[in-house]
Amino acid sequence: MSHRIYLLPPWLRIWHWTNATLMIVLAVTGASLHFADPGLHLVPFSLAAKIHDIAGVALLVAYGFFVLANIVTGNWWQYVPKPPGVLARCWKQIVFYGWGIFWGAPHPYPPTEEANFNALQAIVYWVIMYVVVPVVILTGVVFLFPDLAPAKIFGLDGLLPVAMLHYLAGAAVILFMLAHIYLGTTGVRPTSLFKMMITGWHEE
Repeated sequence: MSHRIYLLPPWLRIWHWTNATLMIVLAVTGASLHFADPGLHLVPFSLAAKIHDIAGVALLVAYGFFVLANIVTGNWWQYVPKPPGVLARCWKQIVFYGWGIFWGAPHPYPPTEEANFNALQAIVYWVIMYVVVPVVILTGVVFLFPDLAPAKIFGLDGLLPVAMLHYLAGAAVILFMLAHIYLGTTGVRPTSLFKMMITGWHEE
C-alpha cells in the first residue's frame, strides 16, 4: 500500500498549471516571431505578436501572485537548500538522476512536508524562478515599452542586448520545462507526479 503526504495547496497547483500554459504559449509564439518565415510558420507573425504580448502581461501578473503568495504562506522556504551538506546532497541527487534511477535505486531524498524539494531541485528552481524568469519578464517589458531601453549599450543599439537576454533566458526556461516534464515521469508510476499537481497528494 502506497504512503501519501499532502504537499501542494490549491493556490500553488492553480498557479503551476497557469504558469505552464503561459510558458508554452510564449514558447510557441516566441519561436514564431524569432524564426519568422513567410513560407513556414507556427503562428502567423502578427497574431503571434499579439498573443505573445498578452501572454507576457499575464505571466507578469501570475509571477507577481507567485512571489506574493510565497511570502505570505512561507512557501519561499522550500526554495532554500537546507544545510548542512548541500553540495554533497546535490551530488548524490545528480548520481541518482544520471544512474541510479535507471536501475531502480531508491530516491535518496524523497519529499517531505518540511522539504518538498531535494537540495538540487531547490537550487535549480530558485535560479529559474528568482533569476531567469524575472529576466524574461523584465526584458519582455522593455520590448513592450521600448522607450525604456537606453539608446546605446556598449556602442550597440539599446534593444539588441535586451533581445539577446530575452532569447537566452527564454531558451533556458524551455530547457528547464523539458527536463521538468521528463522528471515528472519518474514517480512511483509515470503519471504519479502529474497527478500530484492536480490533487496535491504525493505518493511513495
